[in-house]
Amino acid sequence: MSTMQPLLIELGTEELPVKALPGLAQAFFDGVVDGLSKRGVAIERGDAKPLSTPRRLAVLLPGVAVEQPEQHSEVLGPYLNIALDAEGQPTKALQGFAAKAGIDWTALERTTDAKGERFVHRSTTPGARTATLLPEILREAIAAMPIPKPMRWGSHTYGFARPVHWLVLLHGPDIIEAEVLGLKADRMSRGHRFMHDKTVWLSAPEDYVASLQAAYVLVDADARRTRIVEQVNAAAAQAGGQARITPDNLEQVVNLVEWPAPVLCSFEREFLAVPQEALIETMEINQKFFPVLDAGGKLTEKFIGIANIDSKDVAEVAKGYERVIRPRFSDAKFFFDEDLKQGLESMGDGLKTVTYQAKLGSVADKVARVAALAEAIAPQVGVEPVLAKRAAVLAKNDLQSRMVNEFPELQGIAGRHYAVVGGESPEVALAIDEAYQPRFGGDDIALSPLGKVLAIAERLDTLAGGFAAGLKPTGNKDPFALRRNALGLARTVIESGFDLDLRALIGTAVAGLPAGVQPSAERKTDALPQELYDFIIDRLRGYYADKGVPATHFNAVAELKPASLYDFDRRIDAIGTFAALPEAEALAAANKRIRNILRKAEGEIPGMIDPALLAEPAESELAEAVEAAIDDSNASLHQKDYVSVLNRLARLRPQVDAFFDAVMVNAEDPALRANRLALLKRLGDRLGSVAAIEHLSN
Repeated sequence: MSTMQPLLIELGTEELPVKALPGLAQAFFDGVVDGLSKRGVAIERGDAKPLSTPRRLAVLLPGVAVEQPEQHSEVLGPYLNIALDAEGQPTKALQGFAAKAGIDWTALERTTDAKGERFVHRSTTPGARTATLLPEILREAIAAMPIPKPMRWGSHTYGFARPVHWLVLLHGPDIIEAEVLGLKADRMSRGHRFMHDKTVWLSAPEDYVASLQAAYVLVDADARRTRIVEQVNAAAAQAGGQARITPDNLEQVVNLVEWPAPVLCSFEREFLAVPQEALIETMEINQKFFPVLDAGGKLTEKFIGIANIDSKDVAEVAKGYERVIRPRFSDAKFFFDEDLKQGLESMGDGLKTVTYQAKLGSVADKVARVAALAEAIAPQVGVEPVLAKRAAVLAKNDLQSRMVNEFPELQGIAGRHYAVVGGESPEVALAIDEAYQPRFGGDDIALSPLGKVLAIAERLDTLAGGFAAGLKPTGNKDPFALRRNALGLARTVIESGFDLDLRALIGTAVAGLPAGVQPSAERKTDALPQELYDFIIDRLRGYYADKGVPATHFNAVAELKPASLYDFDRRIDAIGTFAALPEAEALAAANKRIRNILRKAEGEIPGMIDPALLAEPAESELAEAVEAAIDDSNASLHQKDYVSVLNRLARLRPQVDAFFDAVMVNAEDPALRANRLALLKRLGDRLGSVAAIEHLSN
């Protein structure tokens, strides 16, 4: 067993790109581990993980063998009938093989395979010292890192994400001799740029984390993350509030500092009159600060910055942070005040001159189409049509505001604020904001009924217009985000429990499009609505897969093409319950068999069963059972209680099994055959009334 020693590699750099840092650290770690593994060098990983700060990438492994294991090789040679002549002497073929192996032919071993006995050269060589392998492993790991545009510095020909200034390479207590990126390996790391601007002697790899911490550097990103969260929460509590910590903002701060230190700051209360979303965005996106909210989630005048240094004069640092955000806040307040003077309704005048899409007219044209759709949808879901139309008419006006021009992410949000100030009803104001939900994957749908109506109408028009104008997504290209709009539409309908006729809504949306993109006379066969319906249904594949719904269940329902997406969802639930029943597999197989039989049947199948033609006991029993099941499930099917329907049908299994065991469907007598096909059609139609259950059969 080869001796194991801890391994430390540290690459010291100038400040690395914040967003790229985690990926670079992981790639560096993986490259080193893979390089050792593919050379057969034993590794004890323990809980090892990438270590990094803005100024360094490091790999620390608890145990790495000091040498490779012995290297065994086996080279197969010629078979005996080729290798030896009649007198048992070596032929030229064997002599050449032995010479290539560097030994006398008599020292070769023999082995046997399916073709017979042959010569073989087996050898064992000592494994290489890991110290001799590490320089090449390190160079390979660096070369494989995801660096799109390497920087070059000095007169060197090599490059890296940022200039590299030091290299630590220790295996156990020993420095490994290596030169990488023009640097000779050493045991000297470096501390914090300001708080410990000197070298840090590392006697052994296991001292690395503690030695760097003593030099005011936390090399473990998880440790920095934990400290930042604790510091920010403590500072917010000190200010009497709660910190807003988003994952994106936190990750960026983690990768900006080596030694995080909290700084509690404040701004003038007058800025709180501005929509808090604008202030929060400025703090998080532009400055990486953490806003402080009150118990109700409202922004306070406090915020927290994370310095990369324990300052002796925190108040002075706070002044600097406050000075940085004040101009942005002042701009936001100016934009907000100017927008209030103009008013949300008058902003809409400018939409007439803004092109939405060349074939689809201006944004004002789109607003009119969405308003008509919202007005049509509203009464179907218990929403006042007048409110729906009003909300839709105002929903895009804030696109002409100064605030949204400066902060595009505030579209809808700014409109809500302006609607409230303008005296619009709370429902209308909220719907203007909620029309954009879900804004991203995993976001909630609109909460209010009016907001849901607006969200559906907006997406319907976008999808209908996009398809009619020839903007259907291709590959990765989807400039009008039609895939996202389709899923947002479907989610809003399903999760709201709106039993809407999607086909009819699509038809209404298409009919409202400009004449120039209406389907031509040749396309008046509803090809466009059908294409759009299929596109929306296809978006649901991933939606249900994420919920754990098997593809077979989805396909079973999709084959029926339900007009209502809410109905689609109820059928999905029902088929999931049915699939868990012990009778499900047999009935699914039976329905598959029925479909195949009916597909091959010649002539017209009678619509009803003639009891007088039921010759066999098994078919009489099945006919009686089918009619009883149909009678029993009619009401449930009408009420869309699909679970009850399938549970009742599951009780048919004994009669179905007995029928297929005892009855020949394709009887010689045409009347008998037609009657049996009629029976199977009655059964198959009801078995397939909720979903095409044959998809559940393997």
